[in-house]
Amino acid sequence: MLYELKATFRRSAPTLAQDMAGVAALVVLLLGALHLPLVF
Repeated sequence: MLYELKATFRRSAPTLAQDMAGVAALVVLLLGALHLPLVF
């Protein structure tokens, strides 16, 4: 199992920075949406 995790990390290493940037952007959007006032 550890071998499979290492192999997966090696395959996805080039796009890991982009994936992390995407996750950070989603977190920022979520936190921004949660701070909006609820107006009806």
